[in-house]
Amino acid sequence: MGTESARTDRLGLLLEQFDQAREMAGVRLTGLGDEEYLWEPVPHCWSIRRRGDAVTPRAYGPGEWVLDKGAPDIPANEYAEVARQAADGMTIAKIADDWSVSVERVEQVLAHTGEPEPDHTAITTIAWRLGHVHSCFAGQWEWTFGERRQEPGLLVDFTPSAALALERLWATIDRWRDSVGSVTDEQLDTVGFSQYPYGSDPDDPFISVVAGANLEFIHHMAEIALLRDLWRARFAAAGPATRGH
Repeated sequence: MGTESARTDRLGLLLEQFDQAREMAGVRLTGLGDEEYLWEPVPHCWSIRRRGDAVTPRAYGPGEWVLDKGAPDIPANEYAEVARQAADGMTIAKIADDWSVSVERVEQVLAHTGEPEPDHTAITTIAWRLGHVHSCFAGQWEWTFGERRQEPGLLVDFTPSAALALERLWATIDRWRDSVGSVTDEQLDTVGFSQYPYGSDPDDPFISVVAGANLEFIHHMAEIALLRDLWRARFAAAGPATRGH
């Protein structure tokens, strides 16, 4: 990769990271079909389902198809974030509201010592991960650059069609990227520039929100890439491992 025109400012670095991840994800998702998109590698996966078939207590979406969502909790991999929120002066009540859990649950997390137990989280389908990413970016765009009034859970019409899901996702992702690319240094430093209601956006400088959005996109796309590899290999005859790529 050439470096002649590479940006070294903080926003430029985040945009370059996002652009590279977007390009890689586009390549890795080429050829995704409906069967693979909805494939459940193990029983009891989270996925998208018709509203009447939802198996989780908070499945959401505006149309016939909804995205599985479980009961609210603080996962073990977020214990450190809760500790940082408390150290930064956020009240336990505000932290509880931020995570949609009880005050008692926050107190339990803050009192925890030692290594947290591994999370017992549901395995998800590619459809779920794409829908989750789409929902997050649609909500953050609406509550940052949009009218800041629409319920995030009603912004994405989930679909069993892989091609349609990808078409809609890329449109939302590219809109987010274009809008982020236009912000000023002052806006990057503004606490509450994003008012996305599900998370800490209203309490964070926007540069932190952008970095977090990059992380959200990258880690979910990596998980989707692994699911694609498992789909391709699911009926492969046992044999010597091939070289990684």
